[in-house]
Amino acid sequence: MRLHHVQVSCPPGGEEAARAFWVGCLGMTEVPKPDALAGRGGCWFRSYDYTGTVTAEIHVGVEDPMTPARKAHPALVVDDLDVAANALRSAGHPVDDSERDTFPGFVRLHTVDPHGNRVELLAR
Repeated sequence: MRLHHVQVSCPPGGEEAARAFWVGCLGMTEVPKPDALAGRGGCWFRSYDYTGTVTAEIHVGVEDPMTPARKAHPALVVDDLDVAANALRSAGHPVDDSERDTFPGFVRLHTVDPHGNRVELLAR
């Protein structure tokens, strides 16, 4: 078994803000949704390793009304936590590194996407 994707929510019309966060700040690649699902709104993002293998996939789905996930969250491993933190701060996203050294084997931070969903980033 392996994880295929994690879905977070955005309100109607929230796709551009999601793109700015997942692509602009975190460097993921937007991928087209299948035709059968495209009419629902939202957007999908993937990260790839040097071989082209998908290493992470985030689906942003539209919900109305939308309630952000404040506890449940995707946790993504990045190569350099400080680079990610700087990109987030530069784009105006909060960076909480108060638990930086609380997960053995990793350093980490928490942020929120533009819609208030919690996101954790870790680095070895």
